[in-house]
Amino acid sequence: MRSPSFWLDSLGPVGRRPPLPGDTIADVAIAGGGYTGLWTAYYLAQAAPELRIVVLEAEFCGYGASGRNGGWASGLFPVSEARLARRHGPQRAAAMHRALEASVDEVGRAAAAEGIDCDYAKGGTISLVRSPAQLRRAHGAPGFLDAAEASRICAATGVLGGVYSEHCAALHPAKLVRGLAAAVERLGVTVHEGTRVRSLERGKVVTDHGTVRATTVVRALEGYTADLAGHRRNLAPVYSLMVATEPLPGEFWDRVGLARRETFTDERRMIIYGQRTADDRLAFGGRGAPYHFGSRVRPEYDLVPGVFDALRRTITELFGIDAPIAYRWGGPLGIPRDWMPSVGLRDGVAWAGGYVGDGVAAANLAGRTLADLILAEQTELTGLPWVGHRSRRWEPEPARWLGINTALRATALLDAWDRRRAA
Repeated sequence: MRSPSFWLDSLGPVGRRPPLPGDTIADVAIAGGGYTGLWTAYYLAQAAPELRIVVLEAEFCGYGASGRNGGWASGLFPVSEARLARRHGPQRAAAMHRALEASVDEVGRAAAAEGIDCDYAKGGTISLVRSPAQLRRAHGAPGFLDAAEASRICAATGVLGGVYSEHCAALHPAKLVRGLAAAVERLGVTVHEGTRVRSLERGKVVTDHGTVRATTVVRALEGYTADLAGHRRNLAPVYSLMVATEPLPGEFWDRVGLARRETFTDERRMIIYGQRTADDRLAFGGRGAPYHFGSRVRPEYDLVPGVFDALRRTITELFGIDAPIAYRWGGPLGIPRDWMPSVGLRDGVAWAGGYVGDGVAAANLAGRTLADLILAEQTELTGLPWVGHRSRRWEPEPARWLGINTALRATALLDAWDRRRAA
């Protein structure tokens, strides 16, 4: 069986935990064995060790985005502070962004506390400016760097400037998620893999191996939410694809930099993202794969040759090398209609997700917030503006398919127009 990502492949064969043996009772039943579900279980078990907590995962912990992502634990949030301020006021907007920035450090702290060696390196992140149009958009932004300053961090081709933030760490996502699964088990949480959740509602989670009745149920399925009965229009599963090179020689890194393993992107509209791995590969990804009609999620959608070719060309354009590609993979992420992630608890049903691809640190914050909500504790976290937010549902098909894919195409065309004007 093909490994879902370079990250998972680097850990060797995955041994699966036993599935749910049949109907059971718990205090908290969590659907989803990725970061959100596991962080929720982790902080709940620490705060209330008497709780019976069950995590239910369709494949194995980290099979989804938690084991396939770009390895950015970032303070990025898909909604700007200005937009949040217009709706929730400047104080709550600033609190949201501060909480995410602090979550970058909390991921590293918790991993160290649990002995999880996930190659965590907080070098920050740089968004390179590489065209006059990008320069116009980025100039004056907080953390703006001139060309020389940006090139000292990441000496890509054609650098005109950059925007740097310290609030990001590079890590090995599969090491983190698999280590976290082991950590929650040490705390007394029961994890059942190979157990697909079919539906959930107040008081129960129905799986293909039995029903778990619980006081609180948690939906933590992110890009796979659309597969759950009644939730097809809650989050759109949009694919992001990645490649990883073979380990690159020292002279390449001497020239390019990323000496503190800063993560990198640039100011184009179609998102790209990369990191220098602990073993000196480039792990590099981007959007551009199509959305599939009816919010379908299938393993064959993980591989889009045209997108992989474009990623390889972009690496060549950025760094002037014909990169030896060792791995290609992809997977879905969850996008709400208004791009606003949310966390909440209502009538015994909790949820978190819709991270729009920036979920590594956000899921940690969500897990801590859900733990507070489930334990009925009013804290700074439970007052953040994403708590209780409900996004409007996506349009029915075919409008959803047309709208998302038209937006993807328009984004690519705008970037192409910028390149033509810069030529």
